[in-house]
Amino acid sequence: MKKAFPGLVALIFSLLITGCNQLTQYTISEQEVNQALAKHNNYEKDIGVAGLVNAHILLTNLSSQIGREEPGKVTLSGDAKINVTSLFGPQQADMQLKMKAQPVYDAQQGAIFLRDLEIVDAQVQPEKMAGIIKSLTPYLNQSLKSYFNQKPAYVLSDDRSKAEALAKKFAKGLKVEPGQLIIPFTQ
Repeated sequence: MKKAFPGLVALIFSLLITGCNQLTQYTISEQEVNQALAKHNNYEKDIGVAGLVNAHILLTNLSSQIGREEPGKVTLSGDAKINVTSLFGPQQADMQLKMKAQPVYDAQQGAIFLRDLEIVDAQVQPEKMAGIIKSLTPYLNQSLKSYFNQKPAYVLSDDRSKAEALAKKFAKGLKVEPGQLIIPFTQ
């Protein structure tokens, strides 16, 4: 009995700590963020320089890595299909994009936005299209930045769970940890 008592105390203590965390914060996993980002799949936009080059872009397969590559940041990856019309006629290209953004919690909307999004890498196929696509990348970057500044990546709901409803009501900011976003209820 004497040997079992310290183990029992440790188990009860760890359960209390876990329970307290659930009362003081709400955690959103990378998987939950990726499920929410799926709603942003098929983002379409026309960009370009009038009279020189225009492109229709379709963004798909968005996914996130939270706080893994850079502390406090979300890294997004996605694919883009691009139909370009230029002086050289119609052409097509595929891009693999890597972007970084700052997650920010907006208490009024109960939503997490990805602010200051920036394309940090873009791989283009076929390679012969790289020059044209590189000239369009600043326009694409601005378009995506504007989109994610206006459209939340994740919206807290009163309906999914009691803990999420509490987070929506009492959230005091946002912390980024590897693989998860944490919304504390107190400061």
